[in-house]
Amino acid sequence: MHRKIHISGLLCIIVLLIAGCSTPAPPEATATPTRTPPPQETATPAPTSTPTPLPPTPTTTAAPTEAVLEVTPFPPDVNPLTGEKMESAEVLDRIPIAIKISNSPEVRPQSGLNSSDLMFEHLAEGNITRFTAVFYGNEPEQVGSVRSGRLIDLEVPAMYGALFGYSGSSAGVKERIRNSDMFPDYIAAPDFGVGQPYFYRVPQEGKAFEHTLFTNPTVLRQLADEREVNTRPEFPRLMTFSEAPLEGGIPVTYFEINYLRNVCTAEWTYDATSGRWQRKTAGVAHKDYLTGETLTAANVVIVYASHVESDIWEEMIGDRGRWKHSIEIQLWGTGPVLVFRDGVVQNGYWERHERNHMLTFWVSEGHPIPLKPGNTWFQMVPLDTTSEEIEEGQFRFTPKGVVPFGH
Repeated sequence: MHRKIHISGLLCIIVLLIAGCSTPAPPEATATPTRTPPPQETATPAPTSTPTPLPPTPTTTAAPTEAVLEVTPFPPDVNPLTGEKMESAEVLDRIPIAIKISNSPEVRPQSGLNSSDLMFEHLAEGNITRFTAVFYGNEPEQVGSVRSGRLIDLEVPAMYGALFGYSGSSAGVKERIRNSDMFPDYIAAPDFGVGQPYFYRVPQEGKAFEHTLFTNPTVLRQLADEREVNTRPEFPRLMTFSEAPLEGGIPVTYFEINYLRNVCTAEWTYDATSGRWQRKTAGVAHKDYLTGETLTAANVVIVYASHVESDIWEEMIGDRGRWKHSIEIQLWGTGPVLVFRDGVVQNGYWERHERNHMLTFWVSEGHPIPLKPGNTWFQMVPLDTTSEEIEEGQFRFTPKGVVPFGH
């Protein structure tokens, strides 16, 4: 019989497996969100509201190795988003590019996903998911299909000093973007008059018109050049990277995040030969259209954050034209996290206290969770997401806990 577990239950299991004895009381992942007014027009505004943070449940307080703590500053030729050494420091003397990408079944396989440094998969309306990809070290020749932005895209580009390319948005999201510190220099969208050559159509037989828009980091950086913002960002907070495997992690061979069964289920299997996680979506190997290769990641990080329905309406063209509230994913403050790398999982907490801070991951204060050098996929889930153990070392996560509008 499968065991159904709340997130706090999963954290408990991990603690028990490591400690083999007493069970500390885990935190209850209950959402007590607050609403967020539009960001202020300042260079580095602090997040304007914070959901009640959840106390982390560290699995260890052992001091990390000296190598793990050497995170600031990175050498100029090391990519701060992947921890990888580049051919030259000049490669990083440019702006990161964030691009909004569809994950509708009819657009798979998408273009350019395997070239991203960071990928955020998040709930949109109706439990379908979309991607926000961040490109810094690599420049694929094509990325897409490009779709409309969501409220999370007020946060992700700000973390990495990125120019954000996307294809329109609802009226409410558009107004939030217009009033943000990213507008106008760090925004590229047809909504604001940015069309060809920065965005272009690639018609494909059997694909609806809305799924045929593409772009790439090269052309968007040309736009950044014109706006005189194509420069290396200064990152006040940095993730930690280490080639050394995690100590004390619990072995995991497979896990899935069941956003929408048979449509948007993200499945990750560890391949010991390559030392990477391989992805399926809804039971099918998820590939990059440009290369035909399966999507892989050095790290997969499940980020628990408060999900709140905003007062913004999003039309769901593919759901009989129904209107649904846009979801605000509150990526500030702190919350639980699970870091998967090298075939193990480590639980801890994430932090982001300033708008221009990237997410960082911790076992306890001063003791970071090091990522494996390479690309990272962030799987965003609500605080009340549940889990069940399928078999030993295999888990299923079911996102739950989006706070309805008005609650």
